[in-house]
Amino acid sequence: MRPLTDACPKPLLVVRGKPLLQYHLEALARAGCEEVVVNTAWLGEQIEQRFGEGGRGWPRIVYSREAHDFGGALETAGGIARALPLLADVFWLAAGDVYVPDFEFSRAAMARFAASGKLAHLVFVPNPPQHPNGDFGLRADGLAISHAPQQFTYSTIGLYRKALFADLPSGNASGIKAPLAPLLRSGMDNGSITAEIYTGTWADVGTPQRLAHLNAS
Repeated sequence: MRPLTDACPKPLLVVRGKPLLQYHLEALARAGCEEVVVNTAWLGEQIEQRFGEGGRGWPRIVYSREAHDFGGALETAGGIARALPLLADVFWLAAGDVYVPDFEFSRAAMARFAASGKLAHLVFVPNPPQHPNGDFGLRADGLAISHAPQQFTYSTIGLYRKALFADLPSGNASGIKAPLAPLLRSGMDNGSITAEIYTGTWADVGTPQRLAHLNAS
């Protein structure tokens, strides 16, 4: 996203009049969520300045500060492990750089997932042009699989259980950098990851051109 992100973190990039992160906060508020954890790294202080402790129709915000604590990002799983002590056993996860204005962070979906005993339930989307080969497959019974003839793109939204991160120390006090994909693939191999397909509006705001297209459409 450079040069846009030289001076602005991705979650504060504006799409159709609002910072990306605000769409998530508003959707979580609609679902009745009272508290969220926002994990920050690059220029994270700007996010805190913009949203503070929440309120104004949004949930209360607690921050997990990777850059402040370790000088940079800990990758996807490392950052989640850092925030685990702040999270409930089952929690929604959403990346701050995707535009998905109509997604419902459903309490009913969370209850079903909690009762399932699975380690994660992922939200897939049809493959966008910039990612034609997708990430993972989906069986007819709802189990996510590492590879399939038809692959889908992981939207970076999903329901998770803390147990998925059992191999990483809760709180990640030593700042271990670890990606999420290997944990997901291992869980898929064990039949402990489910998924669904979301066909609503979704965009990975990964380049200035994609951002400009969203704001022009």
